[in-house]
Amino acid sequence: MELILESTPDSFAQLAQRPQLNKTDLNAGIETIFQSVKTQGDAALLQYTEQWDGATLEQILVTEAELAVAKTLVSDSLKAAIELAYQNIYAFHIAQREPVQPIETMPGVSCWRKSVPIQKIGLYIPGGSAPLFSTVLMLAIPASIAGCREVVLCTPPQSNGSIHPAILYTAQRCGIKTIVKVGGAQAIAAMVFGTASVPAVYKLFGPGNQYVTAAKQKALQYGVAIDMPAGPSEVLVYADETAIPAFVAADLLAQAEHGKDSQVILVCPNQAIAEAVLREVKQQTSTLPRGLVVNEALLNSKAIVLSNAQRALDFINEYAPEHLILACTNSTFFSEGVYNAGSVFIGNYTPESAGDYASGTNHTLPTNAYAKTYSGVSLDSFIKKITYQHITEKGLQAIGSSIMTMAEAELLHAHKQAVAIRLNYLKTLNY
Repeated sequence: MELILESTPDSFAQLAQRPQLNKTDLNAGIETIFQSVKTQGDAALLQYTEQWDGATLEQILVTEAELAVAKTLVSDSLKAAIELAYQNIYAFHIAQREPVQPIETMPGVSCWRKSVPIQKIGLYIPGGSAPLFSTVLMLAIPASIAGCREVVLCTPPQSNGSIHPAILYTAQRCGIKTIVKVGGAQAIAAMVFGTASVPAVYKLFGPGNQYVTAAKQKALQYGVAIDMPAGPSEVLVYADETAIPAFVAADLLAQAEHGKDSQVILVCPNQAIAEAVLREVKQQTSTLPRGLVVNEALLNSKAIVLSNAQRALDFINEYAPEHLILACTNSTFFSEGVYNAGSVFIGNYTPESAGDYASGTNHTLPTNAYAKTYSGVSLDSFIKKITYQHITEKGLQAIGSSIMTMAEAELLHAHKQAVAIRLNYLKTLNY
């Protein structure tokens, strides 16, 4: 990690930059994949899966037999942990339901809004060396609460053609029936266009690397909605003298191990804290099985000393982190002042890992500064809001003249006529 001392606000935008791939090459490759899947369907999916995942598949969909085997391969302790997480995530998300609340804006004019589920959704679950079965919980539980009719789950297979048993077990626990052994941009394309095996969906969910993120953004061009641009994982930790350096280092490394394109940021009020944390980072990295991945991610990462708290807060809002950890005495100042962050973790005993797995909040969050404009996944992500209104005869008489005046001022005379013809009719009925 690079140590940076006392930066000024005019350098914040540069400091907040994330590592990027060549977007020209990236987008060209995504377009090729999309067209191949669109025209060749399952055949393209099989080819790409063999090419990039090293798996030769006989079929794309997971079978009932595979689900049964997976259930036996998950330990009882992991099943219990998954169940605890399931209950907490369910409790947090079901509390987000909104009752229908009709309101009479004026006598005889009633308006209300109703939540309805998006009917067909696609879930992308990263797999491979880090099978994120926890993401199944984060996406499938609110989808179930919302009442989504069809849920398609895509995840890359291991080289032997199997899906990690924890992913399959968790998908079963969440009631998912369609599980597809395809990952990467080709999985996104399959859910956009549909193939013989993979149903097309209306909205896509799930995190992924920059290829998956680019594919999701490409999906928008074909009329398929996405949850957010969720790319490589990131965390920003603000730590003062009350922080425990070993804890801070562990939180930084927890995000760095996601992938070599991840980024972790440490912000401290003085250099001594930063150096203490960096020593811990070096020591702990040497013990991690994914140490090579971590070290590559740390090349993209920074430790920044900002002695002024307001300036530190300004940098946090400029960076707009996916995860923000506040290990400091003045956490209220920061938590109340932050307006660009995906999810906030307060105190020395609130590791980001809790949000990743079992505390209840959703871990599918905006990255790459998209927290400036996007929220993390919630129940609202899986529903649409439809507005309704009902106007009585008396209500139309009360509001009608205003509608006609406004329509005439906009030179939209048919709009005016749609009201006038009704008011004239009511006159014939002696209203």
